[in-house]
Amino acid sequence: MFFPGRGDHYEKYLETLEEWHRLGWRVTAADWRGQAGSGRLGEDATTGHVEDFQVWLDDLAAFWRDWQASTPGPRVLAAHSMGGHIVLRALVERLVDPDAMVLSAPMLGMAGPPLPLAVLQPIARLMTLIGDPTRPAWKWSEKPGEMPTRRRDLLTHDDDRYEDELWWRDHRPELVMGPGSWRWVERAYASTRALFARGQMENVTIPVLVVATSDDKLVSHAAIEQAIARLPKGELFEFGHEARHEILREADPVRDRAMDAIADFLDRTVPASAE
Repeated sequence: MFFPGRGDHYEKYLETLEEWHRLGWRVTAADWRGQAGSGRLGEDATTGHVEDFQVWLDDLAAFWRDWQASTPGPRVLAAHSMGGHIVLRALVERLVDPDAMVLSAPMLGMAGPPLPLAVLQPIARLMTLIGDPTRPAWKWSEKPGEMPTRRRDLLTHDDDRYEDELWWRDHRPELVMGPGSWRWVERAYASTRALFARGQMENVTIPVLVVATSDDKLVSHAAIEQAIARLPKGELFEFGHEARHEILREADPVRDRAMDAIADFLDRTVPASAE
């Protein structure tokens, strides 16, 4: 079961989902409430707003129960970026019980000011109090709805895969999402504090593979390294300057290595059933 990141939609990952299917896996993917074709939770058609990450944790728990009841094992939960944050938090809080987990550039911390969460969260909370908490927390572009010029440089070196995302946005406008809201930012900090609470990750008993890049400009690589050190069966497959945030949508030399690492991890930990 695969979940995309903030502002994402699962159509971006059809190439990866098909590859896993050809390796023998039944594949399911879903979008988060308030993203892609699932409507919006704020006051406009593009801002990514949520009142609390618990909304997504509850959705995931319910979806997992239904999926688990109808899907033979072994069962793997995979996710990218913000999706990785949510599924890992659901795991440590025992809302899901997969046999293994695969995370691509998980948002276990956000790239930004080098300040502790105990400082960042109150600042973000103040921003929700002095203005509309559903308003965008950062600028998208000079022209509303237009992609920022540097966005490609944050995501991938592969022009064709980046253009594929734009194709989906052009043909399905309901998929378009811009910045997160100030409430999303504040709740993301709060959720991160809950995820890194003492004893949470140490109690995880399943294998967890994280594929990440030290050159990530969107999520904190240091936070990923801290999580791996705390997960008893955590493994890190790491890239450097050759990879940007969307590793599963990177140029072939990077993406192929990442997909091979995931396949090897799954072969070692939860071999697909003959069926």
